[in-house]
Amino acid sequence: MRHRQKGRKLGRKKGHRELMLRNLVTSLFDNESVRTTEAKAKEARRLAERMVTFAKRGDLHARRQVLKHINDQDVVKKLFDSIAPRFEGRAGGYTRIIKIARRHGDAAPVAILELTEKSKEAEEKEAKKVTRTARKTGEVVGEEKE
Repeated sequence: MRHRQKGRKLGRKKGHRELMLRNLVTSLFDNESVRTTEAKAKEARRLAERMVTFAKRGDLHARRQVLKHINDQDVVKKLFDSIAPRFEGRAGGYTRIIKIARRHGDAAPVAILELTEKSKEAEEKEAKKVTRTARKTGEVVGEEKE
């Protein structure tokens, strides 16, 4: 029975699971969105929400607590300097999970974990993405047809 048991094991031992989630959250803050399985996304969301809450506090102790989980100094700087100020007026819900398709090899449900408030650079990058069907016709996603 799993009464009062929090978290998913994800088929890994504790050390491997923790490092995998740390890497996933580091990639999320670095790229502002990450494509992974639904179960991993749901677990990484818990850690990411906590890190943004610490970053919103902004003091030295909060920075040290974040550094326990995120080893990349540049990503921590980005989290405190550019990501946390975007969420100042928000009490939670800093990430969203968008379910996409199933993975081709093993039919695992795949999702995109992303920050709800995107930076200007991320929005411009997303607007310039070209879909497969648009590649054939030469259209760019985000442009209006005349």
